Amino acid sequence: MSVRGDIALLQKAAVAIVGARNASAAGRRMAETIAQDLGQAGLAIASGLARGIDTSAHRGALKTGTIAVLPAEVERVYPVENTPLYEAIIAQGAVIAELAPGTELKAQQFPRRNRLIAGLSLGVMVIEAAKHSGSLITARLALEEGREVFAVPGSPLDPRCHGSNDLIRQGATLTETAGDVLAELPAHFLAGYRAFGTAAAPPPEDRKVIEETKSYTSPADPVGSRSTIIEALGPSPVAVDELVRRCQLSPAVVASVLLELELEGRLERHAGQRVSLLTGAGLAG
Repeated sequence: MSVRGDIALLQKAAVAIVGARNASAAGRRMAETIAQDLGQAGLAIASGLARGIDTSAHRGALKTGTIAVLPAEVERVYPVENTPLYEAIIAQGAVIAELAPGTELKAQQFPRRNRLIAGLSLGVMVIEAAKHSGSLITARLALEEGREVFAVPGSPLDPRCHGSNDLIRQGATLTETAGDVLAELPAHFLAGYRAFGTAAAPPPEDRKVIEETKSYTSPADPVGSRSTIIEALGPSPVAVDELVRRCQLSPAVVASVLLELELEGRLERHAGQRVSLLTGAGLAG
């Protein structure tokens, strides 16, 4: 995986925001506002640098931290019109790509990009997605990996909203503000929690988890962190928050190492934010 920009941003808890390329003005405004509010709450925003919703989400989170995931190589901007935004993200955030330099851009690479967006994030929010759109692929991948799925409701008369409305019918969290997202995320990832809209403050038991999380320190040796996490994993699924407690590492470090293992094909994700080491993957760091 190649990275341009602030690689440390990949260790920050993130939420993905994706949606229609031909998004409405209201949808783009919603994406930018929610991205800005989630960023102020301490979360990074991941998206795919596409036109429409992706572009607005990146712009909303430029000052607080945004991650652009590209479908080909890290130097190839797509669409080209987003080159100024790409440069701004490199200066203030991070741009990542899974494929090697020189890789030709092909249609089949977009679902792979969507998988990476889902894997980077605690949850995926969909704003304006038609049926059979790439955004719904990202949402499905998020569900398969045990992530939360959020959807902003839209007019039933607008074909751009049929897919996102269907997600709500199937159980996605109906989302109108950043607070709706924060209320659903695991408390130990929200040490920087701020209330937005109708969201309530974390209950007492969640505040206790947050205070415990603040006492964790990110180790200076990332290789040591990786070895510690691998040793704590096995073929039986374990909850991510249990790994955080067991390894005494920050949630951001644990999330980053788990993503690395997943990209290497050594990790399997299960429902309920649980993970396991794939059989035959070994315990070596």
